[in-house]
Amino acid sequence: MKHFLRVLTQLLVFLYCKCLWRGLKFVIRKLTGRCELQRICYNNKPGARRTLKIESSLKCSKHELLQSAINAHPDSVEKTIDDIMSRKKINLDTNPQLGISLQACLHQIVGYRNLVVEVEKLRREPYDCENQAHEEMLMKLWKELRPDSPLSGRISKQWCEIGFQGNDPKTDFRGMGLLGLHNLLYFAEHDKATALQVLHDSLQPKHRNVSKVEASKMSKAEWDKKKFDKAIGYSFAIVGINITDLAYSLLVSGALKTHLYNVAPEMPSLVHFQQTFCYLMQEFHRFWMEEDPCDIMEFNRVRNKFHKRVLKQLKNPDMALCPHFTATDLHLVNL
Repeated sequence: MKHFLRVLTQLLVFLYCKCLWRGLKFVIRKLTGRCELQRICYNNKPGARRTLKIESSLKCSKHELLQSAINAHPDSVEKTIDDIMSRKKINLDTNPQLGISLQACLHQIVGYRNLVVEVEKLRREPYDCENQAHEEMLMKLWKELRPDSPLSGRISKQWCEIGFQGNDPKTDFRGMGLLGLHNLLYFAEHDKATALQVLHDSLQPKHRNVSKVEASKMSKAEWDKKKFDKAIGYSFAIVGINITDLAYSLLVSGALKTHLYNVAPEMPSLVHFQQTFCYLMQEFHRFWMEEDPCDIMEFNRVRNKFHKRVLKQLKNPDMALCPHFTATDLHLVNL
């Protein structure tokens, strides 16, 4: 019975999408004199609210030209929009703004797709200690985070001071490849004050506050242990690589479209992704402090809770995870 109901539901949804909805769109177009793309552009402000609907409309279109538009090459976006306007029989003279709006939306859609490819390429590229460019980036990361402490050697226990696990950081980049290093270096260079503060905090233990009532119920040994229990300490670089993984998953799943369509007026770029990483690093650090975990063993719990919170925020089509960068650095759109 359950299987029958499931099949029946799927059939009804199929009929609605293929027949009823298209029939309804036909009626609305006849009544308003506007196609769906026109209605979306005229009824929604620029940003994710408009672009997400345009993207959905193009994907669900019965016309191959419109379906393939989301896979257009960046250099052919303008021609693609002209073809769509012609296919929809829209007069450019009476609808001059429509072409501009559609072009902006398609630039964002195509740019997001290309950004996923670029980020994936960096993630798949392993750190190579024989590659001079890789080594220079790593050395630069040390100098940005430890400007007053010369590194004793390429293989050194000093790497633990900025949150790597061992004497050679290359082993820690296995999961995220060069993407992790790119993000950490961008954070250290472009938001240096915050990066240094987060690094400093991550190295500092915080004494827990214990109430007098709790203290009265403890033995002296329990009191001493509780009083000096560490509540902050985590590995800065390792957490940065982990937050890179979080940002990557948001990007690949499409959840980050809301943010990027709201902050990138045209094509989202790697810079936008890196700025988002900087924001997530700062917010995770604040969230970690608020959660006040007992030790680093609670990292996965805190991370998962933080991930769910960000996903919830991104469900709002007007949401922009705006970092504290200047407007010129962030390329924000005035929504």
